[in-house]
Amino acid sequence: MRNILVLATVTLGTLSLNAQNTTMFVHTTDGNVTPTDIAKVDKITFTDAEYDLNADKDRILEYNELNWPEDRLLPLFLPPASIVRAFDMNEAKLNEQERVMFCVMQGIVNRTRPRILLYNHNEEPKATWPGAHNLRIATVNTNKPYQFVKRYENEIKGLVLYSTEKSEHYANVAATVAGLERLLPVTAEIRQKLIDNGMDFPVVKDLTSLTMTAPHEIYNYLYENYWDRCNHRLLVSLRPNIPYVHDIAAAAGSAVVWLDARNDKEKDVLDKMLSDMTPGRDIVLGWYHEERSGVGEATKYGLSTVPADFFENTTVYTAVNKPVCIPPVPKRPKLENKVYATVYISDGDNIQYCQHAMAKIFEQSGRGKMPMNWTISPALADFAPQMLNYYYKKATANDCFVCGPSGLGYAMPYDAHNKRWNTYNKIDFVPYARLSQRYLEKSGLRVVTVWDEVNNYQRQAYAEECSYLYGLTIQDWERQTGRLGINIEAGRLPFIPNYPCYANGINVISDFFNRDIKDFDGSKPMFVSGQCTVWDVGPDKLIELTDKLDALSPGNVEIVRADHFFNMFCEANHLPFDLTMTESMKVTSSASETEAALAADGSPSEPNMWVSSTTDGKGWVQCDFGEPYLISRYVVRHAQAAGLGCELNTRDFIVETSLDGKTWALAGTYTNNTEAVTDASFDAVEARYVRVSVTDAGADGVARIGDLEVYGSR
Repeated sequence: MRNILVLATVTLGTLSLNAQNTTMFVHTTDGNVTPTDIAKVDKITFTDAEYDLNADKDRILEYNELNWPEDRLLPLFLPPASIVRAFDMNEAKLNEQERVMFCVMQGIVNRTRPRILLYNHNEEPKATWPGAHNLRIATVNTNKPYQFVKRYENEIKGLVLYSTEKSEHYANVAATVAGLERLLPVTAEIRQKLIDNGMDFPVVKDLTSLTMTAPHEIYNYLYENYWDRCNHRLLVSLRPNIPYVHDIAAAAGSAVVWLDARNDKEKDVLDKMLSDMTPGRDIVLGWYHEERSGVGEATKYGLSTVPADFFENTTVYTAVNKPVCIPPVPKRPKLENKVYATVYISDGDNIQYCQHAMAKIFEQSGRGKMPMNWTISPALADFAPQMLNYYYKKATANDCFVCGPSGLGYAMPYDAHNKRWNTYNKIDFVPYARLSQRYLEKSGLRVVTVWDEVNNYQRQAYAEECSYLYGLTIQDWERQTGRLGINIEAGRLPFIPNYPCYANGINVISDFFNRDIKDFDGSKPMFVSGQCTVWDVGPDKLIELTDKLDALSPGNVEIVRADHFFNMFCEANHLPFDLTMTESMKVTSSASETEAALAADGSPSEPNMWVSSTTDGKGWVQCDFGEPYLISRYVVRHAQAAGLGCELNTRDFIVETSLDGKTWALAGTYTNNTEAVTDASFDAVEARYVRVSVTDAGADGVARIGDLEVYGSR
């Protein structure tokens, strides 16, 4: 033996090998990856185990425990290999069962290190997402698809044999078992093709002798025999033989099911699984037999669903773990006695829409010609952060991104179609609200649409747990009479119904808006909010709304972004609003490498961060709002909020207010700060100026302010 690598404890992180077994990677819990040439290491010693590399390579590959931090929706994987092999399953003419096998193989291989990318849906250009993730792609010849499997045969331990003759649901059971044991799920026909291509894998598990036919019986078998071994942080709900998110299910060791919540027996099995999951941390991924019953059932257990039935290559795109670069927010116009209208574009909560259809719709020529609110999923901050960055980089000042129903993923507190509450009280809802807050801030989304209604307790949960929100809209499903009213929670957070919601035409939107606009008398601002379905009213049609609304009240109607809309609503109603969004605000600072205005531009991200030009640990930023306001809150986002190391967070600083810019009153003092965000509310004080003075910048002595927000009212 020449060399021994000693790791102090198994919990240090993940140990993995690349495909050629020439490099070992130690992946520690802080996200660092240390490559080590295996030729220089003969033995690896842990506190509880010792592996000889020559004799135990298979055992080392097996020794690949997931690095899954509590605050992430998905595990942390190693960065993708320098060259990722891309295989087009459409060109290869694979059937659905073969595609499921390929997706499971992708998850097994990519868990060690992402090396496989599969094309399946092909709605957007092939190069779109590999290019957005800066991947070097090697396209694989599809003439002999099983030779692609053979490339990875040393990482496959055998087969799960199943048949769909008695039920299609055995495909999901087979996929679940395969992910747990690094097997391929195959039918007899697929197994023979493997043998014909020189791969006679052992059948480790044979499901073909099972005789159950009812879904509840089949998934109860899964529950009784495999659920305890499954990773409960993720449950995949997917129609059998839909070959998309099996890669992350296999990599995570999670169960794949297809249970109908409208069927009592199937619902009982689903409930057993959902009750074993942790609200505020775990999610359901995929889709359901029927939308409202499925989403509603998960909501009952405090769990959200990330719609994703056709999302591809999760194990590749989540591994490009980059910070989300939140775009700056343009300054809003001065509030006048006008009608302010805002319109939301539907369906962005479904990440497969974000991956496929949205990539085309976002290129329509109408985008950018008027303010539009694009729903997009905050879950992408973990699933594919570069997908968010792709859209954010392309966005114009008229493109505002917002969150669909009803925060992180899809939750439905109230089901208006069936007139039932899926969750009743504040306590049950708090974990979901907390999870939403973390991902709203991570993805930069300030507005949420709730489906279909919220009660007093849930409004309280949003107000107390989701400090990042400017406001929420309610999806009221176009009540003709007895419309929901506007609610203000905790004196700061508006809940405004959408009339219309899910509108299928421009005339529908203008007709609903005219219910209010016809009564506009110019004495005070008016606010109207609605939603259109993206499949009927894309950007090219939506721009027609400008002329439609102007015809209703010439010169009086202005279409605005959602973040502007809620802040203007708050100003008009004498509620605290974000003063840093106003046109009249001026920012000055001490000597800096970047423009002073970047300290309060709505984006904490590194390209938009204020950075001092000195390394003495000091610096200051000052906002002048042009006139006095009753100031009651400030938010300072530090370096970590931009994706930088926590050691760069501002350590010591003070916040002060002033009426004249000469005499200052202390608003807050902070020493030994380690938090990424400082959010402070206090009894309102009259002030025109707010100043943040840094006295100890942190590790490298360079003062940084990612973003500063100040809230006040008239």
